[in-house]
Amino acid sequence: MLPLPQCAVRALAYAPFRNLARVKFPNYHSLPRTPLTGVSPITNYSTFSIQRTSLSRLGGITLPFRRNLCFNHDNKMSSPGTGAINPGKSADEFRLPTNVRPTHYDLTFKTDLEALTFQGYGIISLDVNEDTDEIQFNASGLNIEKASIQSEALKTEQTQESTESINDKDNERVKVKFATALPKGSKAKLHISWDGKLTDGMTVSEKPFVADGKEDDGKAVGKLKLAKTFSLKGESGSADGKGWKITRFEKTPLMSTYLVAFANGPFEYLESSYTSPLSGRKVPLRIYATSNVIHQAQFSLDVKAKVMPIYEQTFELEYPLPKLDTLVAHDFDAGAMENWGLITGRTSAFLLDPKKADLAAKKRVATVTSHECAHLWFGDVVTMAWWDNLWLNEGFATLMGEVIIIDKVFPEWKVNTEFINYHLNRALDLDAVRSSHPIEVPVPDANQINQIFDALSYSKAGSVLRMLAAFVGEETFLKGVSIYLKKHLYGNTVAKDLWDGIGEASGRDIPAMLDNWIMKIGFPVVTVKETPEGISVRQDRFLSTGDPSEEENQTIWQIPLNILTTDGSGKPSVDRTVVLKDREMNISLDTTRTFKLNAGTNGVYRVAYTPERLRKLGEEAAREGSVLSTQDRMGLVSDALILAKAGISSTSSGLELIKNLRGEKENLVWSSISTELAGLNKIFWEQPQEVRDNFDAFRRYLFKPIVDRLGYEYSETDSPDTVELRTLAITVAAAANDKDVVSELQSRFKHFQETGDDSKIPADLLKVTYSTAVRKGGRAEYETVKKVYKNPPTPSAKIGAMLAMAATKDKELIEEMLQFILSDVQIQDTMYYFSGASANRAARRRIGEFFEENYDKICKMFEGNFSLSYIVKFSFNGLTTEKDAEDVKKFFEVMISLSQFSDNFHINPLNPRAKILPSIILLWLSHLMLFTPMPNGWNARGRMLLNGWLTGEKIMIRHKVPHVPDCTVYNRHVANTAKLS
Repeated sequence: MLPLPQCAVRALAYAPFRNLARVKFPNYHSLPRTPLTGVSPITNYSTFSIQRTSLSRLGGITLPFRRNLCFNHDNKMSSPGTGAINPGKSADEFRLPTNVRPTHYDLTFKTDLEALTFQGYGIISLDVNEDTDEIQFNASGLNIEKASIQSEALKTEQTQESTESINDKDNERVKVKFATALPKGSKAKLHISWDGKLTDGMTVSEKPFVADGKEDDGKAVGKLKLAKTFSLKGESGSADGKGWKITRFEKTPLMSTYLVAFANGPFEYLESSYTSPLSGRKVPLRIYATSNVIHQAQFSLDVKAKVMPIYEQTFELEYPLPKLDTLVAHDFDAGAMENWGLITGRTSAFLLDPKKADLAAKKRVATVTSHECAHLWFGDVVTMAWWDNLWLNEGFATLMGEVIIIDKVFPEWKVNTEFINYHLNRALDLDAVRSSHPIEVPVPDANQINQIFDALSYSKAGSVLRMLAAFVGEETFLKGVSIYLKKHLYGNTVAKDLWDGIGEASGRDIPAMLDNWIMKIGFPVVTVKETPEGISVRQDRFLSTGDPSEEENQTIWQIPLNILTTDGSGKPSVDRTVVLKDREMNISLDTTRTFKLNAGTNGVYRVAYTPERLRKLGEEAAREGSVLSTQDRMGLVSDALILAKAGISSTSSGLELIKNLRGEKENLVWSSISTELAGLNKIFWEQPQEVRDNFDAFRRYLFKPIVDRLGYEYSETDSPDTVELRTLAITVAAAANDKDVVSELQSRFKHFQETGDDSKIPADLLKVTYSTAVRKGGRAEYETVKKVYKNPPTPSAKIGAMLAMAATKDKELIEEMLQFILSDVQIQDTMYYFSGASANRAARRRIGEFFEENYDKICKMFEGNFSLSYIVKFSFNGLTTEKDAEDVKKFFEVMISLSQFSDNFHINPLNPRAKILPSIILLWLSHLMLFTPMPNGWNARGRMLLNGWLTGEKIMIRHKVPHVPDCTVYNRHVANTAKLS
C-alpha cells in the first residue's frame, strides 16, 4: 500500500463497512476535473458511501456497511458462537418502525475539504403505511439542523415543521415528531438538513437513514447532487473566497441505498470499455487513483474489461448501469466494496506494478476485481433480504468471482484446485471448533453484523455452493442462477429463492440436500471401513478435539460421496450419484482395486481411512501417472494430518504419506504439505531445540531438492505452477534454516542494501528475502526494510517490509517495532506487524503482552473497526498451552468485566454484561480455537513424535492416548536425521 504525500489539503477516502479514512493529496489544484455521469460516478474530490436509504457517518453521514472480502485473503477470520447475536431482544427492537416506507431520495451534499466539514439536504419521498405523527431514521454523528414534512393529505398546512427532534446516540437513531399525523395510505416528503465534521477515523455506521421495517430489504430510486469546495485562486468570486463546483448525477434504478457511493478528490484515471455480448452496448470502464500510483491500476482495469462480458453471458443478464468505475483508496479497512457503479478498495486489492509484481499480487488483484464484479449481479441487481443471508452474497461471489469466472480468464492458474487450500481448508479449520456457528445465523441487530464477516460466510458458503455445483453439474448450476436472477430482478431474496432456481434447472430437491449444510453447525467426517462386500461408511460431526458429545453429534448431512474406482485395466471413473443420507451405509465395490471417496475434493467433509488403506492411497498418489488427481492428493494430505491431530487416525500414517510424496511435481500438492507442516511447527514452537531441529531437517529433506532443481531465477516462460513452487520451496527451506538458501537470500539483500538496486531480488522472492535478511541480521537490515515501508515502490513491497520488520530476533528492535506501530503506522497496516510478530518465535509472547499493555489505546485506535479482530487474533493465536489459555481468559475477564466464559472461550451471549465487550473482540474470542488443548495428549507426545519418527524411529501413536502416549517403537537403527538434511 502506497503512502500519500503530505500536503495541506485533506480529503476523505471513504470505505464501506465501518471504514472511514482521511488521506492526504498533493497538488490537487492542477488535476483534471472530469466527473463522470451516471450512477454513483467519481468526481474529483473525496469519497463517500451511503447505506440503504441512509446517510452514513462520513464524518457524520451513515454509510454502507459491509465487507472485507476476506479482509485480505491472507488471513482467517473468527466468528461468533452459535445462536442468534443479541438473542435477548426481538428483531423488531433492532429495526426501524414500519409506519413509513421510502421510495425516492433527492440528496445534496456540500463538502469543504479545507475546513473538514460537510452539509447536506435531502428530500425523501415516503409511502405512509399507518397513521403517524413521527418518523424515525438512523443517523450517526450528525447534527440535524431542520426537519419538515410536506403532504397534500395534511388537513391544515401542506408543510409543517417538526415539533421535536430526539437524538438517540446510543442506538444511532433520530426521531422527529410533528403536530399533525400523516394519514395511512397517503404520500409525503420529508425535508431534512444536516451538518457534521469529516473525521480521520476508519469507522462508519452501517444503518439506514429512513427505511421500512426490514431496512435493507427495501429498495428505492434516487438522485444525487454534490457541491464541493475547489478552494482555488481565481476559481470563484464568492464572498468567502471559495469556489464551488456542483456535480449532478443521473437518477438511479431501483436499488438498495447501502450500495450507493460517490467520490471527490484529486484523482486521475485510466479508461477502457467492453461491449455487451447481449445488446452490443459499449460500457465505459474507469479506474481512479492518485497520480503517484495510477500507472499501477492497468491490470485491474484489464481484468474488469475481460470478466464483465463473461458475467453477462453466464447470467444471461446485461449489466444495467451506464458505466462502471473503480476507486483505489490509500487507507481502507476492508478489502473492497461492490458499490453499484463505483467499486472501492484498498491499494493491495487493485494496484500492481507490472514490472515488479509477483504472481501472488496478480492473483489477488484479479480475484478481488472479479469478486466485486460478481456482486454487481449477485448483491446489487438482486440483494439479500437481511444480513442473516450475507453468506448468500459472499459465498456466491467467492465461488463465481474467484473460481468459475476467473478460471475462464486465467485457466493456467488452476483456481478451482487452489480453492481447496485457499477456501475449503480455511473453512474446515474454523468450523471444526465447538464454538463455530451455522453459515446462516439470525442477526437481528445491524450493529452486530461485523461478527458474521468470517470464513464461514465467505469460504464455507463458497465451498458448499461449489459442492452443489459439482453435484448437479456446473452448467446446470449456472442455469439455475440465471433463472434466480431473472425472477428476482431488482428485488430482495433469501436462500430458498436461489435453491428454487437451481431446483428448477436440475429437477432436484435442493433444500432437502442443503438445509443442514447451511442451517446447522459444523461438518462431518466420513469413516470408511472395508467389508467382504465392499465398504461401510459412517458420518459423525468432526471436531478438532476429536470428541463430539452425543448432543453435538445429532446432525445428519446429505453427503455426495463422489466415489472414485478403477476397472480391471486401471481406468478410473467417478460415481456422483451415491449420497449418504443416513448415519451409516454399506456400498458394494471391489476393495482389491484403488478407490477413494470425495473424488476431486469437492465435498465439505473429511474422510478417515484405515492406516492400511491410507498407505495404499499414498503409494498410488506417489505413482507416476496416478489415477488420483491433484485435488485428490491435496485432500489426502490435509485429511490425514488434520485427522491425526484430532486423534482419529495415525500420525505416523500421515507423515509417511507426506514422505512418500517427496517426488511430487504439482505446486498445489506441495502447498498442502507446507500448510499442514506449518500447523505442526506452530504447535511445537516451544519444544526443546532438538525437537525443532529435527522438524526443520524433515522440511529441508522435502523442500531443498526442489530448490536445487528449480533454482532462484524466474523466467517469462515459467508456468505459474513453476513460479509458485519455486517461491514456496525457497520460503520453506529458508524458514527451516537451510544454510545454502539463507546465504543466497542474504547475498541478494546485501546488494540491495548497499546499492539500492533491487534487481537481484525477484518480485516473487521479495517477502522471503526481506524477512530472512532481518531475521538473520541486525539493525542495518531492519533499517533498510523500514525505509522501504516509508517509501514503498509497490503495495507488495510495503507488505513485505512490514512483515520483515516484525521478523527480527533482536529484543531491542522488537521493542522499537512495537512502539513504531503506535506512532508511525497507518491504522490499516497495523495488522501486518501483529501478523509478523505472531509468526516470529522471538516476538510471539511479546506481542500478546504488548496488546495487554496497550489495550485501551489499541481499542480506541480501532474503535468499531473491522481490523480489530485480526489484532486480537494475532496477539494470542500463536500460544498453545493451557496456561496461556487461562491467562488470556483472566485478562479479558478483568479488562471487560465478563463473568461467564464457557469451554473454548465460547462467551455466553445471554450474559448481560457481555455487551461491555467490543463486538469485534467477541468475534475473535468466541473462536479462540488454537487455545483448545490438543486432543489426547497430542502436545505431550509431540516431542516423541519428532524425535522418534523424524529420526527414522517410526512411532505408531494409538488413538485416544491421554497425556503421555502408549507407543510402539520399531526400526530403531534406521538412518539418522542428519541424512534428511
